[in-house]
Amino acid sequence: MLEPRTDRLLLRQWRDSDLDPWAAMNADPEVREHFPDLLTHEQSAAFLTRIQEEIGRRGYGWWAVEVVATGEFIGFTGLNPVEGMPFTGVEIGWRLARSAWGHGYATEAALACLTFGFETLELPEIVAMATTTNLRSHAVMRRIGMTRDPNADFDHPNVPEGPLRRHALYRIRR
Repeated sequence: MLEPRTDRLLLRQWRDSDLDPWAAMNADPEVREHFPDLLTHEQSAAFLTRIQEEIGRRGYGWWAVEVVATGEFIGFTGLNPVEGMPFTGVEIGWRLARSAWGHGYATEAALACLTFGFETLELPEIVAMATTTNLRSHAVMRRIGMTRDPNADFDHPNVPEGPLRRHALYRIRR
């Protein structure tokens, strides 16, 4: 299995030791600010298992992000086929622990994912989505060269009515 790498980061398959910091991230109201709910430890464990299985089956997905110098798990980034949305394609995404914010890790990891998607998977296009209020993610999308498609903004079908339902769609072509 390929594990994309940058000078500072390793994008890798998940390990059992990632569960507790992953669950802590999903219980952090600031990390989950743009999501409808916090996740319990059990929900985080089930999500981790699903991610591991998808990477094992496809060879890519939502990889764990590790800081090479320290071996610290700081979150995830990766590529995932879009399902159940008003558009199709492969999505790029990321979520990092608050301690990892402000170091350029999301941008660095996302650029490695774009390279993997375009060069290894030979994807013609990669999409990204975030709530219209998630300005940090919008900034990362712009930094990695994505362009918002305002005519394609949509109400996320899995998010209840409210301020988090409206999502912006960004795209980048190979």
